[in-house]
Amino acid sequence: MTKHRAFLLLGFTAVGCLGFTPRQRNTIDRVSWLTGCWQATNAERTVYEQWTAPEARAMLGTSRTVRRDSLVEYELVVVREHGERLAYHAHPSGQATTTFFATSVGESSVTFENPQHDFPQKIGYERRGADSLVAWISGPRAGTTRRIDFPYKRISCG
Repeated sequence: MTKHRAFLLLGFTAVGCLGFTPRQRNTIDRVSWLTGCWQATNAERTVYEQWTAPEARAMLGTSRTVRRDSLVEYELVVVREHGERLAYHAHPSGQATTTFFATSVGESSVTFENPQHDFPQKIGYERRGADSLVAWISGPRAGTTRRIDFPYKRISCG
């Protein structure tokens, strides 16, 4: 074995021992903690989100917002590997499809951005324990930066 090959083998072994590989950097598995069903409720509305487990380098998310007994908004989201980054393809009710790209992917949070979009320009998720999640959107609105949080609790998918 040449010194160069031995060095590469040693380097790959060290990376494997640290628990990550170069390909794992922004793979869909990094956000698998989104999997499941989530609910955010306030006096005006209830928002439900459901995320499928990662498969084929993608996750599907659906969202619906209800007021009393009426569906007022819905959205389909596809998060998928796009080259070295994750892409968040949002298909909201009554609006054009928009793609946001991951700018930060951590053990319990992810942020997607599209600075060319009007509002939101950023979308994020932060896990807070096994059964709590905060989703948020932010961007310019009426001359200031506005952020809207959606505090979710895990619910049964039944």
